[in-house]
Amino acid sequence: MPKTKLSKTDPAILAAVADSFKVLSEGSRLQILTFVKSGSMNVMEIAEDTSLGQANLSKHLKVLTQGGILSRQPKGTSTYYEIADPVIFEFCELACDHITERVLQQAESLKALRNNTGVF
Repeated sequence: MPKTKLSKTDPAILAAVADSFKVLSEGSRLQILTFVKSGSMNVMEIAEDTSLGQANLSKHLKVLTQGGILSRQPKGTSTYYEIADPVIFEFCELACDHITERVLQQAESLKALRNNTGVF
């Protein structure tokens, strides 16, 4: 059976992209990802590193797992989380680099404005 190619403008694809952005739209989730990037971690380890409360952390881990970004592996009495989709870091790095560049440009513009007007 031949594969069906979906268009990037297909409403189903756009909805899936929007859902991915929603998963990453919370700073605490990005913080969790930065710690789990180094390797598999259990809930207690993630809680220690992030300083998130148990209920809040569990909520975020559930969203990241349901979003396909993390996977969970029960081991004995603990559950370990690991990155299921490492491509997410390429996306995050691209976004961070772009935002950093934009902030630096804005800072330069403000500096030039201050120098030219004497205001600030």
